[in-house]
Amino acid sequence: MQFIVHEDPVGRTATNYIARADLAPFGLDGQVEQLWLKAVNDGSYEVACIPFSVYGLALGDAVVLNEDDYVSEIVKAALHRTLRLLFIPGLPPAQLRQAAEAIRAEVSAAGLLSEWNGDRFVAVDVPPNTESARLFAVMEAAVDAGHAYWEWADVTPFVGA
Repeated sequence: MQFIVHEDPVGRTATNYIARADLAPFGLDGQVEQLWLKAVNDGSYEVACIPFSVYGLALGDAVVLNEDDYVSEIVKAALHRTLRLLFIPGLPPAQLRQAAEAIRAEVSAAGLLSEWNGDRFVAVDVPPNTESARLFAVMEAAVDAGHAYWEWADVTPFVGA
């Protein structure tokens, strides 16, 4: 089994809980994403990271777990969206660095949160009523140049274990 992990989750605290999301329903058989969660007093958990691979789940969503500590369903959506971008393999290091820095700069300028998985993959949290056109334009330029692929993580609904 391959695990997708969050090295530096945006909502990391001393009391986080780690659970899993099965990625098989999204065409990623044999893969699991480890998600950082924050316990809520009603037995649910709030997603405390920006999902890299699971669809239909976003930062701040309230979820419940099954007996095997897999996310089984969303009980309250936070209405955040996740915008993800993956740079193509083999992109020359100078081009990768320049494109990644442009994205980091725009994420910072927009006051958004992001998480990187290595140097080629970024997930950006887009809260409700946030203007993300400038970030989208920077990402679109990387895609149009043939350097990357992007997607909104809510194009497919969440399917729990």
